[in-house]
Amino acid sequence: MSEPFVNKVADSGLITLDLEKWYPREETAVFDIKDYLFMGMILKEKDFREALKAKDWTIYQDKNVALTCSVDAIIPVWAYMLVAANLQPFANEIVMGDEKELHKTIFLKNLSAIDVQEFDDKRVVIKGCGETPIADYVYMEITKLLRPVAKSIMYGEPCSTVPVFKKQGGPKKD
Repeated sequence: MSEPFVNKVADSGLITLDLEKWYPREETAVFDIKDYLFMGMILKEKDFREALKAKDWTIYQDKNVALTCSVDAIIPVWAYMLVAANLQPFANEIVMGDEKELHKTIFLKNLSAIDVQEFDDKRVVIKGCGETPIADYVYMEITKLLRPVAKSIMYGEPCSTVPVFKKQGGPKKD
């Protein structure tokens, strides 16, 4: 007579953390100051202010916006401040930089909202592969967040993990 099948993974007490859950999915936009430069190099204050007043800011409603200048021009700090002041009532988030920087900032912000106490003294597996490519910095950040509380941190899938951290006996160290 054969022995009953036992799902050791289900009985292991492992918690699988899928980072795709915190992947930024909101619509994004880029506000590029280069589009407001005279001859592609000079910011004229009066013209810039008039252009900002005439702009339909509702196109940024509920979007995450990257605020940048994609050309090599000297942009005064106040110009970025003016754009941010106009964007703020409409945009979800405004980040200084390109779309890549925007994505990184939003992803890290999403991760920081995790209640790490849920993982206190737990064995955590950070899911290693999925539909959405996850950047290396995200894995590093989740490790930094979980290390002070988790009993252990592994990478991969519950059936095949790579150990990353295991709490040693004794008092917690931060």
